[in-house]
Parts: sequence; structure tokens; C-alpha cells
Amino acid sequence: QPESEVFEITDFTTASEWERFISKVEEVLNDWKLIGISSGKPLEKGIYTTGTWEEKSDEISFADFKFSVTHHFLVQEPSDKDGKEEPGEDALPLPMQDLLCMNNDFPPRAHCLVRWYGLREFVVIAPAANNEAVVSESKCNLLLSSVSIALGNTGCQVPLFVQIHQKWRRMYVGECQGPGVRTDFEMVHLRKVPSQYTHLSGLLEIFKTKIGCPLTPLPPVSMAIRLTYVLQDWQQYFWPQQPPDIDALVGGEVGGLEFGKLPFGACEDPISELHLATTWPHLAEGIIVDNDVYSDLDPMQAPQWSVRVRKADNPQCLLGDFLTEFFKLCRRKESTDEILGRSAFEEEGKEVADITHALSKLTEPAPVPIHKLSVTNMVHSAKKKIRKHRGVDESPLNNDVLNTILLFLFPDAADKLAYGFESRTNTSAGNNPPPENEDYNLFSQFKSAPSDSLTYKLALCLCMINFYHGGVKGVAHLWQEFVLEMRYRWENNYLIPGLANGSPDLRCCLLHQKLQMLNCCIERKKARDEGKRGSMSDRSPGASGNGAKGADHSGDNPDKEKEFGKSWESWSDSEEEFFECLSDTEDLKGNGQENGKKGGAKEGNKEPVNFKPEGRLHPHGKLMLLHPGEPLYVPITQEPAPMTEDLLEEQSEVLAKLGTSAEGAHLRARMQSACLLSDMESFKAANPGCCLEDFVRWYSPRDYIEEEVVDEKGNRVIKGELSARMKIPSNMWVEAWETAKPVPARRQKRLFDDTREAEKVLHYLAVQKPADLARHLLPCIIHAAVLKVKDEEALEDISSVKKIIKQIISHSSKVLRFPNPEDKKLEEIIAQIMSVEAIIARARSLKAKFGVEKCENEEEKEDLQRFVNCLLEQPEVSVVGAGRGPAGSIIHKLFVNAQRVPAVPPLEEELRRSGSPEERRQGQGVQSDFPPPTGREVILRSAVPRPAPYSKALPQRMYSVLTREDFRLAGAFSTDTTFF
Repeated sequence: QPESEVFEITDFTTASEWERFISKVEEVLNDWKLIGISSGKPLEKGIYTTGTWEEKSDEISFADFKFSVTHHFLVQEPSDKDGKEEPGEDALPLPMQDLLCMNNDFPPRAHCLVRWYGLREFVVIAPAANNEAVVSESKCNLLLSSVSIALGNTGCQVPLFVQIHQKWRRMYVGECQGPGVRTDFEMVHLRKVPSQYTHLSGLLEIFKTKIGCPLTPLPPVSMAIRLTYVLQDWQQYFWPQQPPDIDALVGGEVGGLEFGKLPFGACEDPISELHLATTWPHLAEGIIVDNDVYSDLDPMQAPQWSVRVRKADNPQCLLGDFLTEFFKLCRRKESTDEILGRSAFEEEGKEVADITHALSKLTEPAPVPIHKLSVTNMVHSAKKKIRKHRGVDESPLNNDVLNTILLFLFPDAADKLAYGFESRTNTSAGNNPPPENEDYNLFSQFKSAPSDSLTYKLALCLCMINFYHGGVKGVAHLWQEFVLEMRYRWENNYLIPGLANGSPDLRCCLLHQKLQMLNCCIERKKARDEGKRGSMSDRSPGASGNGAKGADHSGDNPDKEKEFGKSWESWSDSEEEFFECLSDTEDLKGNGQENGKKGGAKEGNKEPVNFKPEGRLHPHGKLMLLHPGEPLYVPITQEPAPMTEDLLEEQSEVLAKLGTSAEGAHLRARMQSACLLSDMESFKAANPGCCLEDFVRWYSPRDYIEEEVVDEKGNRVIKGELSARMKIPSNMWVEAWETAKPVPARRQKRLFDDTREAEKVLHYLAVQKPADLARHLLPCIIHAAVLKVKDEEALEDISSVKKIIKQIISHSSKVLRFPNPEDKKLEEIIAQIMSVEAIIARARSLKAKFGVEKCENEEEKEDLQRFVNCLLEQPEVSVVGAGRGPAGSIIHKLFVNAQRVPAVPPLEEELRRSGSPEERRQGQGVQSDFPPPTGREVILRSAVPRPAPYSKALPQRMYSVLTREDFRLAGAFSTDTTFF
């Protein structure tokens, strides 16, 4: 046993956990280059608010307890060292000089240590985990001594703080070292305030005892005082937002107009409190009396006033609510049928589940005259059944609302009774804003729809119904009515209003393209039906009528033809009324026979044929046919089939799947050349005896190369030939030319089967769920919201809002361009729009409160306007002229009015009791102009030698803040470490 004791050697050279911790702190300070003398310029006024603050962080551990080390500093320009002497050895470290600097007292936005001690840079060591805390006194002292050693070893002059106790208490202790000087940062934090410290004289007493100055005439103490008053009661100032009048929307006074507008503004006051800070920035001790009996601190006499407003957290705003509610629709899973109930289309005993049954009814033998049983009657009876079945109460939208909306969407329906729909065939063509209007062209960036289009109006109506009239059920109901209306228009050849003419605009959303597609179908069908009617009524017996019309085509009246362009409306000279009923082979055979009859020449014959030209539009300039030498006529051709983007995608997929094999390539070429073949047939019919070269000269002039050559006689002549690509053997064009027969466009098989396409569109519309609908129309709603916000901002003119709107537009155009944008990105856009709405609502609220509009004096009005704008954008705004300026007197009035409301009953009682009313009123008035201050802040500073009378005079500072909940003292006391 004794032997074993001998060999137990403790090695004191290995570092303990504590020493390791100190070396880690030193390492971090070295890495951040915080060692040595800190240099910098004296602080400018207000730099803590206007300058930029940055921070660096690192993590270190004491044994297994993790701490985060953070360096907070004000970014400064490097000071010019040329010509300036380096600070002398005995110069005070910068942080100590900052303690006495008065230029940045009470910064509105800063780290609490900056507010309490006025430092421009410092390092904080705090427990890394939020829920951890250093509570025991011994641990606190251990940390503080570690800090002290680290500062001494590195020669760092930046103050180092350690956070102790729970994080919410914001308790820090710290130290700053310099050559022969040291400052200790200490803190007191209490829930209950000792009564002797609620006023200035008590605080001065603490400060003096703490300094413990040995000198008999005490060096002067300078003071800065700030009292903060809070105004929460805006009762007498009504909130300027008018709630939308929901009854008026339907009552007919406003008409359907309201359906085309998005609401705007906050439903509650977006400004919850006004904080007025009255400041005495520089007082010498003894100038002012403030004790428990009497105080000189009257806010009206304060030399500086500054105001900040507290904004309500996420105020409820109408536009924001509309957008979020509509966005929620996108996540609904139900189909229209599930929402409205399957029974919508069912009747007792009879199955009318699908409108297409109407067609089978048409074919049954019926004693009833046939016109009564048209499809539209079926549709309307289906509508009635829906209503009958659902019952008036069950119907999500009442009839008034529904009719108002349908009239708003289809204004031409109002004229229907008087003139038939023809009177308003295209409502949108006339009232399009000029295309260069930037707001109007937003639709192409957002992939929405033009702001005067049916799709855009529909989006707004659905948005409003979703919010006010029955939510998702209302949306499903309106959509069902809309689809029925589309079918009704298709079957009765009524064009859909509010859509631009022509093929679908691929810059718009898919739903808009589908509606345009349906319009194209209606237009073609209408032109065809009118053509048949015309040819039945106008046709004279025999073929003479046709000949006469042919002559009309051959250029007697080219203008009329040009007017129509290549539209189907010019096909009214059709001989076979129902040419579509023929099958392909019969169609071709029929055409062959026709041509044979007319021309008396056989099809295969390459010689010039003599059949009458058909389907001419107008002569093509001065071009002549190469062989017969007659003028070359531009034929009436079929327009290529209009396509929506999903059809284009489908087509490209099919073509891509054909692969690269020779067979696939050939098939692909055949599919793509359907339009080419149709044009060749029209060309042959219009120009009897033409050849491929003629066609190429009209259709693709680049493929016909002309050059000057000298013939045998020595004359210069122009000789033309087909390009190399046209001469490739088994060329697609040559093949097509050989198979093409001279058939005018009106008798060809249709390139665009409008019946099939229209049915496809109607089916597509019918199967849309409310969620799909919301997804389609969300870009339109965002587009509308951006336009609304822009309009509202134009009234207020807030520069920061203009910037945000630009950001929203660029953000949205990136996100909405793709087919299925992520929900998160859409939510971001909506949040941005909501933030803009809140800012504008705040501006309006402040304008109303400060009476900007009521102000008669132009100069004062501008000043107030500027003041209101600053309040929105800056954390704190100083009031020009303090309590005596125009803004100051308004703020004073606001406080007086707010105080008067609760003070009325006691005042009356006291008047009854005693004293002349005059005296009473004055006494009352003095007290009740302002409520008791919500916060009192005091900064005391002095330069005093410590600890001995012969020590160096060093900065001492104490900050005190007193609010209803707590009381804090933060002191920085410096001592001389050389002469003590």
C-alpha cells in the first residue's frame, strides 16, 4: 500500500478545461483581429441609426457546454491616418470614450447593449442553446474571470460581455481593458421598482454612491432624460376604410360593376399605437428638479420630440383575404359534381344525366314538331331541373346574384331580345386599351388574360363569389352555369364576348386559350351555316349562279375578298350543301367527277386543263403562270387549324414518338404536310394548268431561283428553276403535288374540324374541378391584384411601395410563366401583395389621424405629408419644432382628446364638490394633457478619478430604464489600475 502512493504523480502541466476555454476565447479574438489598440473617429450624430451594423459568430465550448461568441460592430470607413499622430500610450480605449459621447443617446433601432452603454463594438459570449442559462453565481464569476484573463493576455480593447440568467432577462456582465485602466459593466434587473428610484434625485444618489468619489466638490454629472408616452386610444378618429356594401352588389343600385373590382384596404386600424418620446438631451445637474413630490419634466417643454408608430401585426386586409381565400381553393379536391350533388342532372324515372342524351332524343320518331326538341331546349330544361331539384334554398347562389354576374360577364345577352346576338359579335375588339399600355400588357408576363377579357372578369367574379357568396359551392355553381352558357352559345352560333379575334393567344392562360378556341369554332360554324343558308336562298337554278360567283372571285371585286382575308365566310358559294357528310374517298371521287364534268379532261392528264377556275381570291401582283401565261391567282385557302398550347404539346409529343427511322420520318412529314396539300389543291383549282414551279413561286419564293442567262440569239433572259432542296428525289413537295387534285378549299376535307374541337373544349371545361379552375385563374387574380395595388399606390405616392410593386411584377413573371408553379412561391407573391396593401392602409390611417387632407396651408400640408411618409419608412421621426410645431400640436391634441374621454365623469363630480370651475378645470388640464409616461429613461455621465483621489479621471456612466413591468440599471464604472 505505501509503495503505490509513491508512484501516483499528478501532472500539473496538462491544461485544465478552464484554461482550454480561455485559450479558445483568445483564439477567436485573434482570428477576428480584435487585439491591440482600437482606432476610430469620434462618432457622428445619429450614426447608430443610419449606419450599418454587422455581426460575426463562432462557437466554443467549456467542457461539454457550448457557448456562441458574437462580435457586433458598426461598419466604419477606415480612418485617414496620414498626418495624424497615432494615439498616445495613455489615450483611453475607444469604448471608454464612447461611454461619454452624447451624439447617439436613445437610438431607435439597435442592440440593447448599444442603447444601454453607447458602444460601437463589443463581443458577447452566451450559451449556444436558447433554453440554456448560466444561473449559479460561481459559474458567472468563473466566466467573468475567464474573460478578464483573455482580455489581459491578448491586449484586446473591445468590451467582452457574458450573458447570464435566462435569455429573456437580457442580463449581461462584462469588462473592457486598456493601458492602466479597466471598465466594469454591471447590471440590475428588478420586477418591482423601489419607490426612491422612480425619479431623478433617487437615481443620482445611486450613481454617486456607486462611484464613491473621494473628491469633495463632486465633478458635475451630465444627464439625458427621455419620457415616452403611448397613445392607444384613437376612438375619436374613425377608421377611414369603408366596408364593402355587400347588399348593394346585388341590390341593383351599383349594378354589376362591383363584380369587376377587387376590394382594397384594411378592416381594422393598421396602426395600433403612437409612441411619443420627449427628450431632454443635455442637462446639467441642479438645473431641473424631479423628485417624489414635484417634477419639472413637462413634455410640452421638452426640447426634442420624436415619434414612432407601432403597426398592427398582420392587419386583416380585404385584398389579402380575397387572395388567400382564392388560393385555398387550389387545394380543394372535390369535383363540381361532388360539391353540387350528383342529383343535379337527374329527374325522377328519367335519365337526363348527360346533355348528350338530347341528341338521341332528336333521332327518335316523335309526333312533336322537330324544332321544339332542339339541343338548346334540352339545355334550358336541364337548367330548370337543376333549380327545381335543388330547391331555392339549397342553391348556393341566389338568382339575383347569378343574373347580375351573368349579365356582367355576357353584356351582349342584354341585347339578345332586341336584336339577336349579332349586334354585339365582338365586344372586346372596340375597347382594347392601346397595346403599348404597360399595365395592359402585364398579362403576357403573368400568363394571365387581358384585363378587359371574359376570362379576367370570370376570375374576379369567382374570387368574389368564393369570398362572399357561398365559397366553393358558389364557385362550382357559377362554373356550371358558365359551361352551360358556353354550350348554348356553341349550339346557337352566338360568339362569346370579351375575347380577341383570331386563333388562341399562347401568351394567355390555358383557360383563356380554350375559350378563344371555342370562339374560333363558333365563327367557322356560323360562317358555314350562313353560307349554306345563303346558297339555299340565293342560288338561281342551274350552274349560272355559281359561274357568276366565280367571276366575282376572279378579281372583279378584290377588296371585298381581302376584307374577309382567308376566312370561311367567303365560302358561301358552296354547291354541295353537306359536303362534310361524304367520306374521304367519296369526297375525292366526287370532286374528281365534278372536275371531269366541268373541264372535260381526265385527272391524270398533264396537259393544260380547261375546267373553270374556282376559289380565286385576287391576282398575285404581276406574276404570270409559266406555261399558259395567264395571271397567277392567289387561291382561297383553308386557314391552318388554330391550336392551344396543350394541343401543340400533344402534337409535338406524337411527332417525337415517331422516332428517327425512315418510315417514322416519312409519316411525320405526311402529318405535317396536311396543310401544304390543302393549299396545293386550292392553288390547282384557282389556276388551271399550273405547275409545281408556279406554286413554289407563290408559296415559298425563296425556293425558286432566278438568274439572267444569254440564250442562243444573244438576248438576256431570266431563267428560273427550283432550289436544290426541291429537287431532292422523292421530295415531300413533289409527292404532295402529284397527289393533289384541283379542289377548291370549300370542297376539301376540313383541316380544322370545328365540331370535334368545340366538343373537346366543352368537355374540357365541364370536367374542371373548382381547384383546377382556381389554378387556371390564379394568374388573372394576381394580375388584377397588382393593377389594384398600382392604382391605390398612385393616389398615395409612396416611393418604397413603387419598388416593392416592381419586385412583385418581376417575381410573378418568373413564377407564373411555368405551367404548375410551386405553392410556396405563389404564397410568397401573395404575401408581398399583402404587405404592400398593409403599407398603403397605414399611410391612409396616418393621413386621416394627422388630418393631412383637411390642412388648408399648402406648406404645412406638404410638411405633414412628408412627416407621415417618414413615419412609415423610418423607425423614429423627430418632430420639427417639438410640441410647438404643426405636427407637434396635432400630436398634443390627439393625447388631450384621448385623456378627456376617461376624465369626463370625475371632472363633473369635482365641479359639484367645491372650488370655482375655472380653477378646477385648469388644475385638471395640467394633469390630463398627457397620461403618465410609459417609459422613463435616464443616462447619467461623469468623468471621475477612481478609486483614489490621485487616480486618472475616467468615464463613469449609468443608464436606467423604468417601465410598468420592470426596472433596469446598467452601469459602466471605470477604475485606474496603475494608481490605486
